[in-house]
Amino acid sequence: MDEISQRKTDQPRIHQTAHLKSCSVGKYCEIGERVILREVSVGDFSYFERNGEAIYSSIGKFCSIAANVRINALEHPVERLTMHKLTYRPNEYFRFHRLDQEFRERRRAKRVTIGHDVWIGHGAVVLPGVTIGTGSVIGANAVVSKDVEPFQIVAGVPAKPIRFRFKDEVRDRILASAWWNWPVEKVAEAIPDMQVLGIEVFLDKWA
Repeated sequence: MDEISQRKTDQPRIHQTAHLKSCSVGKYCEIGERVILREVSVGDFSYFERNGEAIYSSIGKFCSIAANVRINALEHPVERLTMHKLTYRPNEYFRFHRLDQEFRERRRAKRVTIGHDVWIGHGAVVLPGVTIGTGSVIGANAVVSKDVEPFQIVAGVPAKPIRFRFKDEVRDRILASAWWNWPVEKVAEAIPDMQVLGIEVFLDKWA
């Protein structure tokens, strides 16, 4: 039996309790229980564990998003008399008022961008407009208010840098390899070496 015929289906697995609106979901993705996504793109192989929520976001490939993560947490209009949704969703209370489209577009403009192979820990919150670089790690319960560099590990409230996963040269080599864009057959073939080889030896062989 050849490798392709042994492969499981590449269709995304979306739990029946998840709610998605105006989203695109890539191959091999998993969307867990009670996840809510709105205007979100999710790259191949990325997954959301239960109770996650995201809006107005672009998520790369091979991302691991733990339970109870909030991406692009809702912004309120702090400059108005009241921050209550009464002012931007008055249609929920009064038939003669319409949704505040200008405020919605303001929210849409602060899109969150997440690179490839990002791990976001349990309960983390990513605030509007943040960019999270490829290969980075977000600690559990962190509140990310600023951009995160590729391969950087951050944690805390607000999230602060702890260290980088690899030295500069290795980071550059991984980015240059763009392994997340490899054909799925190559990724599958490389898995045994991913498991046992040091990162530089692996890159020497595969990148």
